Amino acid sequence: MALEEYKRKRDFRKTPEPEGTVAAKQAERERFFCVQKHLATHLHYDFRLEHNGVLLSWAVPKGPSLDPTVKRLAMKVEDHPIEYGEFEGVIPEGYGAGIVMLWDRGTWTSETGDVDRALTKGDLKLTLNGYKLKGSWVLVRTGGRYARARGGGDRSWLLIKHRDDWAGDLDITEFAPRSVKSDGDFEDILAEDNPAIWHTNRPAKGGETGTMFTEITQRLQRTQRLPRTQRLPRTQRLPRTQRLRENQRKRPSPPA
Repeated sequence: MALEEYKRKRDFRKTPEPEGTVAAKQAERERFFCVQKHLATHLHYDFRLEHNGVLLSWAVPKGPSLDPTVKRLAMKVEDHPIEYGEFEGVIPEGYGAGIVMLWDRGTWTSETGDVDRALTKGDLKLTLNGYKLKGSWVLVRTGGRYARARGGGDRSWLLIKHRDDWAGDLDITEFAPRSVKSDGDFEDILAEDNPAIWHTNRPAKGGETGTMFTEITQRLQRTQRLPRTQRLPRTQRLPRTQRLRENQRKRPSPPA
């Protein structure tokens, strides 16, 4: 069963992720792809390709690179349901606890004909047509120093950009860090989620996610304690990201 591993790892009574079903197979065509920026214990990017009714998935720790000389490690993970491709929000606890941003989405086509054969061979050439990622790419299974990675060498792939008009040395993860769904950053996604989550099922306690969650919650609680007469109307408040930049500028420099 294609989604058995996906469902085994999750308790859908506690996570907002879609449970999903295997979609009906479609004739050869442009298929959906997405990249989800996932702040769990560590930041990584989940690269997903629609195939045979599910999303084939790889975790890319450093994110995609547009530079053909850069080979990004991509660890194969369990297939995800098609519905997951539009998911953005907070996973409060359990497997993958943290914040998920829909960083890019679009369509993809295979450059190698038979996708299953290419996957078995470990060499899948593809064309992406997303908001941020475009042009020709390859996913290639590798061994060598990655062969001892958790799960064995079969899970270790490389995501590489081919040389074309869309290649370059621009760091796309730095240049375009925000969501293509909400235009928000991680803080926006967390703050827009159901406030009840701040007091019940907290995201991961450790790592970057836990630190961010604690800081944001403390700021929100301080705001909520102010008398309403002292709070600015929402229409007069600076955008959240601009407030953060202003606060950063106001902080004293650390001693030399």
